[in-house]
Amino acid sequence: MTVLAIDPGREKCGLAVVRPGRVLHREVVARDRLAWRVAELAGEYAVHVVVVGDATGSQEVLREVSGLGRPVETVPERGSSLEARRRYFRDHPARGLARLIPEGLRVPPRPVDDYVAEILAERFLEKARLV
Repeated sequence: MTVLAIDPGREKCGLAVVRPGRVLHREVVARDRLAWRVAELAGEYAVHVVVVGDATGSQEVLREVSGLGRPVETVPERGSSLEARRRYFRDHPARGLARLIPEGLRVPPRPVDDYVAEILAERFLEKARLV
């Protein structure tokens, strides 16, 4: 099963395309390009279900993506931002003097909304018992 997950926001949204055990695509898009990009990714990766985080802006996003002809589900976002930061730093370890700064005090150099979307996809797959 291929899942396209969306971390909704007011100005930008995180997107991730995930299969059980594998991340196929991650990106952060401007909010005004969301519907177009979701439709494009859904076709490119033969997405089975679209998953939307249940926090900020989720109702608008649900309305926008409901016309794609694929099931749309919501997933709780609680704690996903902190988990995404940890995952980002796992994938991009600090180098040089930055290694001396405790991880909790570091700020990622870019938005991690795509990592949040990846976590939302994994939560959906776990709930569906596909992971």
